[in-house]
Amino acid sequence: MSQRPLNWIRAAAFALLSTAGATPALPASTVASDAVRDALTVRPPAAPAPQQAAQNRAAAIAQAQRPSQPVAVTPIRGRSVVARSTAYNSLPNQTDATPFITATGTRTRPGVIALSRDLLRLFPYGTRVMIEDLSGRYSNMLRGRVFIVEDTMAARKTNSVDIWMPTRTEALNWGARQIRITAIR
Repeated sequence: MSQRPLNWIRAAAFALLSTAGATPALPASTVASDAVRDALTVRPPAAPAPQQAAQNRAAAIAQAQRPSQPVAVTPIRGRSVVARSTAYNSLPNQTDATPFITATGTRTRPGVIALSRDLLRLFPYGTRVMIEDLSGRYSNMLRGRVFIVEDTMAARKTNSVDIWMPTRTEALNWGARQIRITAIR
């Protein structure tokens, strides 16, 4: 008989302690209400004096008239890999059930590339890359273009890059070739 009340007390204490441990610690209500009041208070921006505005305008004009520093022509380069390249476009037989949506959830567009899963370890989604055609046939088309990794190829593909093209004809004309893919930092 004495075991039952003891078990009941243990269970009640455990329930009370586990509930207290799961409840997050919240700040006092006055702290929260003060924070909300401060956030909702509209403070008019300090209007600059007319003389200060004229000085700012003159400084901006002087800055624009000064000769600017030359901008770097070549981006800083990172990791580079030689891989096999093909092209694809948004046809259901070349993609999955959502042909115009990439693996990252964006729409297909010029400049999007898909990588095989082994290359995705080196160039994760969102990496900006430049592509160099090692055959030299499409060097002018690729020169200076920046591509972004937003799609994934089929699991059976390795060391491969798929470049999105707007039409099937362009994708077929690209064919399969060796390229160098270089990350841009």
